[in-house]
Amino acid sequence: QVQLVESGGGLVQAGGSLRLSCAVSVQTGRIDNISVMGWFRQAPGKARELVAVISSGSYTNYADSVKGRFTISRDNAKNTVSLQMNSLKPEDTAVYYCNAQRVRVSSTVYGGSYWGQGTQVTVSS
Repeated sequence: QVQLVESGGGLVQAGGSLRLSCAVSVQTGRIDNISVMGWFRQAPGKARELVAVISSGSYTNYADSVKGRFTISRDNAKNTVSLQMNSLKPEDTAVYYCNAQRVRVSSTVYGGSYWGQGTQVTVSS
């Protein structure tokens, strides 16, 4: 029912920038609120880890490794979340996943955690 579609990503040299975007939609009805939206990443052979999350009230939390370099933002009217990534490093190479938690559609709450299909970010040295 809840679908997340990511865009952006690709190959960039170290020190460069990329922007990821994610749109959340539902098959029927209109989304009234998404409690938390965020980005996670998974590098080869490693566990998925939090990159940044943002609440519906725009409170943010970042992984220490990206603080000062990445900025997360959301557009509640469009149900989108973006991740601006600057000063990229080779260790940022990973598949990046969009995440949405607790999606309210009119009187129905989808209380799960929903994921996009992932988008590859590769940073060359």
